[in-house]
Amino acid sequence: MRDAVIVDAVRTPVGRGKPGAGALSGIHPTDLSAHVLKSLQERNGFDPTIIDDVVWGCVSQVGEQAGCIGRYSVLAAGWPESVPGLTIDRQCGSSQQAVHQVAAGVIAGQYDVAIAGGVEVMSRVPMGATSAGGQFGTPYGTLVAERYDNYRFNQGIGAEMIAEEYGLTREQLDQHALDSHARAAKAVDEGRFKDQIAPVQTENGLFDTDEGIRRGGTLEKMGQLKTVFKEDGVIHAGNSSQISDGSAGLLITTSEIAAKNGWTPIARFHTGVLAGVDPITMLKGPIPATRKVLDRAGLKLSDIGAFEINEAFASVSLGWQKDLGADYELLNPNGGAIALGHPLGGSGARLMTTLVHHMKDQGIKYGLQSMCEGGGMANGTILELL
Repeated sequence: MRDAVIVDAVRTPVGRGKPGAGALSGIHPTDLSAHVLKSLQERNGFDPTIIDDVVWGCVSQVGEQAGCIGRYSVLAAGWPESVPGLTIDRQCGSSQQAVHQVAAGVIAGQYDVAIAGGVEVMSRVPMGATSAGGQFGTPYGTLVAERYDNYRFNQGIGAEMIAEEYGLTREQLDQHALDSHARAAKAVDEGRFKDQIAPVQTENGLFDTDEGIRRGGTLEKMGQLKTVFKEDGVIHAGNSSQISDGSAGLLITTSEIAAKNGWTPIARFHTGVLAGVDPITMLKGPIPATRKVLDRAGLKLSDIGAFEINEAFASVSLGWQKDLGADYELLNPNGGAIALGHPLGGSGARLMTTLVHHMKDQGIKYGLQSMCEGGGMANGTILELL
């Protein structure tokens, strides 16, 4: 029976998604994706003609990210025209879904060697560019709006609802955010990201370190930030994920084909599932996805040595931890999206890249990843160290 193994995983450093100010803001998203593809090729020495497909996640598929960026990224990398590319959208989980899709294709025999990943350059294609309404309307019609008596779903309000449901105070959320920055800063200082980052040459020099990490934060400073979605709420810029630029990709094949190519895989794709929740709260999907993936894998929460749960908002990851009772120290041990950033379509692959390298470095047998997704969904993935 065929399996699916991750031979390598690489990412760019994550830049601030500020037009003209972020380190990656001067780079076209297709070119940034091409940098990841070429880095995988250079690190693993393959002839790109063996790549059966490049499956690329991207959320805002408009403007510079339109027209199937997966395909144009292949061409930008200078690879043969025979190599195809696909672009998929499962909102923030797009590139985690890309991994699921490639793994399924490899196991089924439709692919022998393929690449999964994603990109988002939010400084050039702003969040909401494809769903702001205007002359082309809203992304959902009357039937959906009437079903939920809601004509504009709001993730920030959903994050506030989760905080209220789990009794999470602003101080708890702010401390979670500070922990994210502290863990990310420690990971940088200890060189934990070195093997997973492909530095990017920019007009201002070589960019090789995640740009959003802030040091020296305090609860007092966080307490001065104004809430965004509710006047008496708990969610603000400091305990939310950052608007970011970035890309990541993973080289996936079977154990047998890896051996034939002289590759030593890092991890096996053990189990993948999907879950759906209501689109109002929207962000609670990682909770049922975690339960479902553990059940399908025949594993217990205590079997997992590291969790990557996307910090879209502090209430999402902290609510997940409170609901499931997971060890807080194992949750996003190298920092999460609050510190490292959240380049939408690239985030799933960024989380998985960080996860597989952490598993390798720490000798962790099983790692679990999940992330909330627009519309009320979540992917759940378990990887097994090889």
